[in-house]
Amino acid sequence: METLGNVYLKTFNRKLNEQALWDGTKGYTFSQLKERSLRLANALISRGLKKGDRVAILMSNRMEHIELDVAIALTGLIKVPLNYRLHPKEHKYALQDSGASLLIGEKYLIEPIDYQIPIVVVGSEYERWIFEFQNIRPNEGVHEDDVYAIMYTSGTTGRPKGAMLTHRNFMSSSFALITTCDMTQDDVIGHAAPLTHGSNFLAHCALFLGLKQVIFNKFEPEYFLESIEKERISTFFLVPTMVNLMIHEESLATRDLSSLRTINMAGAPMAAEKIKMAMDILGPKIVETYGQIEAPMTITAMPRLELGKRLTSAGAPGPFVEMRIVDDAGVEVSVGEIGEIICRGSLVMKGYWNNEVATAETLKNGWLYTGDLGWVDEDGYLHIVDRKKDVIISGGANTYPREVEEILNLHPAVKETCVFGIPDEKWGEAICAHVVLRENQQATDLELIELCKEHLASFKKPKNIYIVDSLPKSTYGKILRKEIRESYWGSTV
Repeated sequence: METLGNVYLKTFNRKLNEQALWDGTKGYTFSQLKERSLRLANALISRGLKKGDRVAILMSNRMEHIELDVAIALTGLIKVPLNYRLHPKEHKYALQDSGASLLIGEKYLIEPIDYQIPIVVVGSEYERWIFEFQNIRPNEGVHEDDVYAIMYTSGTTGRPKGAMLTHRNFMSSSFALITTCDMTQDDVIGHAAPLTHGSNFLAHCALFLGLKQVIFNKFEPEYFLESIEKERISTFFLVPTMVNLMIHEESLATRDLSSLRTINMAGAPMAAEKIKMAMDILGPKIVETYGQIEAPMTITAMPRLELGKRLTSAGAPGPFVEMRIVDDAGVEVSVGEIGEIICRGSLVMKGYWNNEVATAETLKNGWLYTGDLGWVDEDGYLHIVDRKKDVIISGGANTYPREVEEILNLHPAVKETCVFGIPDEKWGEAICAHVVLRENQQATDLELIELCKEHLASFKKPKNIYIVDSLPKSTYGKILRKEIRESYWGSTV
């Protein structure tokens, strides 16, 4: 298998005069992207950086993300993408933990970080810097099993961990996405989600195939829909929160979205009722994938034409991965039985950077233990139940928050929900829910409890339901269940 840099240069040479990037105001052809990436590769080496050194990237969605991806692939350096929506202290931790030698990014994001590190600010300084160097390929020995990126987890169970992803991991993830999303040479890729994480894997698909990429600095539903029509964008990576905002945007009905073929939806679960609503409005355009940073994007995949038949499933195992459901002893369970989802294959990370203990806990005999619970039906499709750590144990009986959330989401007034356990002297834990209602819609806690009673065993219905204005979310759009629980339990959860 080749390295990322080799493949990208071959693609660029086939597409020299075609448009590669566009950000709404300016863009580059593949010839220009090739020249800039080669200059940038030599600029990085000029700083004394050598194979294996880490380069941190901190910026909002910009075209520089893409050329840095190419340049780093050519040099054998390791990129450390930092989500610009995180706190400066979180950025500082990632810089320290990764031992980054250089930080490239936007000035307003870099300045609040209390950490001394050489920097290059994108803009005029960055442009002057890269054009001091020739656009010739650096002579670096890069191999497919070399680490290409250290990507940090969201830190929901403590300090974030840096997943080491190799060139092989990125190629496998890209080829799996290309297959799953049925991409063709006619696709135009849009990036509205952060290019530091999920959408970045779609960017690599575009680099492999030589597709035009349209980059959004931020997600604004009205402008987003306008741009799909104007730029004839066909494929996006979106988290469920974005899909929800998209389908409720007033201007949706007036837009020509005939170019839009695929919304790769991942990053967080979406209730079956909400998926059905999105499909009723948009048509069969959603391709759902399940993965983790540790095994990016496609542990399982649900093609667009299958999703309507299996709304509660996360799909079947994707290419380059083998999946099992196991009990606490690591023994594979029977069809229909709940256990932990584990997987192995060329998608799976090399390990956690600078963290042998966490690596040993997560990678066992070649298998990645995801920490997610699920079951497989007779057709081999995965049904995700919940995170292992989120199971509510009340009176010795297990309740999975997601199954209760699916029922609450059946109510037409419910926008989103979060179910969790709270302390209970008699039962150990009691089931509680926070519910956000749609604008100008009404529902009472008793009404919602009664709905649960109609569909669930009595021990699974929430003891308390609170109607709230909003739910806390991570920068990736995931509901922060742990943060809500801490208000009841304290920081020990």
